[in-house]
Amino acid sequence: MKALLPIEQIQNKIYIVRGMKVMLDVDLAELYGVQNKRLVAQVRRNLDRFPDDFMVRLTIEESQGLLRSRTQFASLNRGQNVKYAHMAFTEEGIGMLSSVLRSDRAVQVNIMIVRAFVRLRQVLATHKDLARKLEDLQKQLQQHDRKFKKQDHKIKELFEAIWELMNPGKPEIGFKA
Repeated sequence: MKALLPIEQIQNKIYIVRGMKVMLDVDLAELYGVQNKRLVAQVRRNLDRFPDDFMVRLTIEESQGLLRSRTQFASLNRGQNVKYAHMAFTEEGIGMLSSVLRSDRAVQVNIMIVRAFVRLRQVLATHKDLARKLEDLQKQLQQHDRKFKKQDHKIKELFEAIWELMNPGKPEIGFKA
């Protein structure tokens, strides 16, 4: 299963929508090896298992935006336009999908997805720690500047470059490793 689903492949299908880390129904159907309409039908039959914090129905605009971000430079082929609003599942909702789909592959895929979400949390925590340490260094530099009334422009340029790399200003659509 590891050869079929590297964690990086799964991480590339995790998006941030409405402040939540989610995966789309079409991506999950592909990972589970089922047709998307079968996955959606199973979810609809079991809606009581998917409260709002497990699954959200995206708007057409959100679905189109995510689809465009997935195909950045490629144009859509005929029949691949967004015709309906996709379902987006949180980590908890994806866990619930294995009980709804009931296949060995669903269980194995869910294990890999949970590992991908855990790894994503670790990467984000590391990013936050680095940002906090940079802020501390920047404060120390400001204190140093006040004390000696001398500004080291090279150090300030370095900080600006690091902040720019950490926050490139792109819209928060998804996670790319």
